[in-house]
Amino acid sequence: MNPAFLRSACPINAALEVFGDKWSLLILRDIIYFGKNSFSDFLASEEGIARNILVARLRQLLAAGIISKKPDDLDSRKQHYAMTETGLGLIPVLLALADWGIAQVPGDGSTAAWFVAVASNREAIAARIRATVLNGGSIFRDGSNGYPALVRQLGDGQTGRISVADPGL
Repeated sequence: MNPAFLRSACPINAALEVFGDKWSLLILRDIIYFGKNSFSDFLASEEGIARNILVARLRQLLAAGIISKKPDDLDSRKQHYAMTETGLGLIPVLLALADWGIAQVPGDGSTAAWFVAVASNREAIAARIRATVLNGGSIFRDGSNGYPALVRQLGDGQTGRISVADPGL
């Protein structure tokens, strides 16, 4: 990002100018949490982003180095978007936003269970999310808001399993 285009020298302002609107954050959520990686995937999200807004936000995130794109192997007209190293640094931000959101607008219980688990082992889970996304995965592979496979995989290193009730998470 070119500092000459910032409205102020405030680091919070700089971050917000890159990814501070709801659509940018939802695109990042879709990539990290749900494994979405194409224009049509993002359009299909339940929040209903308009095409022109999606185009603008993807361009902004690309220009800021938060995401990257590459042509589809089979159809060069289709692009696949992925998190960059810079973008992966936003995983803790998304986790913190989700913590705040669940405290303000409680979900169905399964979402709360996920965030209780995250709160008890935030660094390990953030590192595992990062590794999962780097390897082309996502944390809610089935698109549900239930207890994700990622947490279950954080087990003892041998079985790869962990129970929802496990206080050692």
